[in-house]
Amino acid sequence: MEGDFIKINEWLTPLSWLYGLGVEFRNFLFDAGILKSRSYKVPVISVGNITVGGTGKTPHVEYLIKLFQGKAHTAVLSRGYKRKSHGFVLADASTPMKKIGDEPFQMKQKFPQVEVAVDKKRTHGIEQLINSKQKKEVEVILLDDAFQHRYVKPGINILLVDYHRLVIYDKLLPAGRLREPMKGKDRADIVIITKCPKDLKPMEFRVITKAMKLFPYQHLYFTTLEYDALTPVFEKQKNKKELKDLSAYNALLLTGIASPDQMILDLSPLVSLLTPLTFPDHHNFKKKDIRQLNEAFASMPSPKIIITTEKDAARLKGIKEISEEVKKNMYALPVRICFLQDQEETFNENIIGYVRKNSRHSILAEGKDDHKSGNGYHSGNRSRTISFRNH
Repeated sequence: MEGDFIKINEWLTPLSWLYGLGVEFRNFLFDAGILKSRSYKVPVISVGNITVGGTGKTPHVEYLIKLFQGKAHTAVLSRGYKRKSHGFVLADASTPMKKIGDEPFQMKQKFPQVEVAVDKKRTHGIEQLINSKQKKEVEVILLDDAFQHRYVKPGINILLVDYHRLVIYDKLLPAGRLREPMKGKDRADIVIITKCPKDLKPMEFRVITKAMKLFPYQHLYFTTLEYDALTPVFEKQKNKKELKDLSAYNALLLTGIASPDQMILDLSPLVSLLTPLTFPDHHNFKKKDIRQLNEAFASMPSPKIIITTEKDAARLKGIKEISEEVKKNMYALPVRICFLQDQEETFNENIIGYVRKNSRHSILAEGKDDHKSGNGYHSGNRSRTISFRNH
């Protein structure tokens, strides 16, 4: 049920109050206009959360990338968490993972036609993208994990909430995992409940919808995770493996992500035995970690396989200490999202409609895409930015 992955450290609640005061004051400065938020001529869509840890940002950003393929030249701007570089970096096909971070690297490898950039200061990053003379003009910018970066005022603000860690049951850091008070969700134009069970009952939809207490200008969607065929990480000449063919395998699940619980739940019934080997989010694998991996896999009975995430695969590829046996049997598990309740078309129409109304040069602006936009949102006399609040 929802909230089942939440762990509250009640004894840290006093510190959460102090933390909350600081966050509330910062938000007040933005709300009062003392600290300024900037809008841009290019359509900007932010995807983020108000909790620490994974809510599925990367699969949702990749969904938007696919939605715009062939319709608008897209750029993804991320902070580039734990990268070994500074300032603005625009990735190309040869940019190493350490220079831009694992998630941006993953997206650039999967979608080479997309501009992928990192910059801790998002306003500066956007300016670099839209003023670049060396690249094709950017027509849509996707901000990855920027819900708290209020110096940018996106046209659409998408808030992701993990079904297993609903914000209504959580508490502020450090007692819980909220980055800001729950009322921060009021800034969202779209709220997506992520990682839902595929068989979510109609009553649960209604209960969650009521419990979230959204405003009329906010739109609520539900998504679940879908897994594609496993792809070899090192042995590229090997074929992909379908999950349905793993029933006889003993699997070692190697993860360095914030919330591996959902993957463990999903994969356990598909293999003979699943052994999780978990590390913190964005973990920098050291020699002792690789030694533990090599030894754990060597001790497992055959047939056996290693399953890891695409994000972890990006960090593992350059490590020399990985044994040949591990390399031969390591596969990455691609993840994509799927909308529940037949909401996909409505979501697509809303996003496409926004970009069409706010883009001058894309195919969408010319009305040549194959998505309807009759339900698209508009912002009155504001020609280049949009808010669902004004619909």
